Amino acid sequence: MTPTLIWVLVALFAIGLYLSWTAGRLDRLHARIDATRAALDAQLVRRASVTQELATSGVLDPAASIVLYEAAHAARQAEEEQREVAESELSQALRAVFAEPAQVEAVREAPGGESAAHELTEAVRRVPMARRFHNDAVGAARRLREHRKVRWFRLAGHAPFPMAFEMDDEPPAALVDRSA
Repeated sequence: MTPTLIWVLVALFAIGLYLSWTAGRLDRLHARIDATRAALDAQLVRRASVTQELATSGVLDPAASIVLYEAAHAARQAEEEQREVAESELSQALRAVFAEPAQVEAVREAPGGESAAHELTEAVRRVPMARRFHNDAVGAARRLREHRKVRWFRLAGHAPFPMAFEMDDEPPAALVDRSA
């Protein structure tokens, strides 16, 4: 074997090793996206469930109960295409009902209200964190998929292009101020 052929084989091996490492990295990012999406879904379901429990507990006035129950029910039943909108509407309903600290205090003073308010506070605080982790993973995968080497060698395979989850997830100020 000639030295030139050896160097060509070494270069091809190094390129193949690099492309394999990049494909593995992309695969790990896609697995991370799946894990963060599952965590986000769990937090969204938890928030909707806690909201429905609070709405049906009799602690709130009837109008607030109806608003929260309908928004939480819509969020839990939404199709994937409408999920971001439904979750944003639940966030808006929570902010509308718990706009005043007096409403939060009324919930806390009711029998079982302290634990319900604490659960809701934790649920609305965890949703933005879960969404941020998911969107960070999506951003990392998108940046890697935009590289020419990934596109030219089709290292992403048939994996769908990762999509961020964009929603209004600002928690009610009265719940956050009280818990901080």
